[in-house]
Amino acid sequence: MTADEGYIKYVSDWTPGPDADPAAATELEAWRRPLHDAGLVGYYADLGIGFGNISIRGNAARQFIISGTQTGHLQTTNGSHYALVTDYDIEKNRVSSTGPVEASSESLTHAAIYELDAAINGVVHVHSKLLWSALLNQIPTTDASVAYGTPEMAREFARLCHETDFAETGIAVMAGHEEGIISIGASLQEAAMRVLRISQPGD
Repeated sequence: MTADEGYIKYVSDWTPGPDADPAAATELEAWRRPLHDAGLVGYYADLGIGFGNISIRGNAARQFIISGTQTGHLQTTNGSHYALVTDYDIEKNRVSSTGPVEASSESLTHAAIYELDAAINGVVHVHSKLLWSALLNQIPTTDASVAYGTPEMAREFARLCHETDFAETGIAVMAGHEEGIISIGASLQEAAMRVLRISQPGD
């Protein structure tokens, strides 16, 4: 990891607003907590940046609720730690959001994944050097030249969906984002459990 990682690279159109919907925040925390406990979401103390994020599809088109930027250090979360993405433009590298915090630096990637299939309702982005090294190029893997938080990374997941079995397996490695792994599911529980199972194979 480098100090450049973990920071917002898109144009952020953020409007301060109220806490996230209580039911959504409760569901997000319910699955973020085991990911945090497993070290898949957290904080790089030496770099001073958080890692990992989690989202669920919203009730309106093009909307989703996602963990706020730089919240990885928190052991537990509540509605004040999530943002509602209200719109986005992948080609123009722009994200509109509202809430107590700005949306995660990986919001464009989440947006692109939700566009792939209406059946996707949860997206999890975790970090694990061990898993990343073991799975790199063994499962669907993004192009190593593509950086996190960019329109190019967002488009990479469309490519994986069409050229690999990512749509079926629901998990992929981000080659250009060291330690980064994306997991998707028909529910947030499914997305989280996909990566928790491979991180704890003996359980």
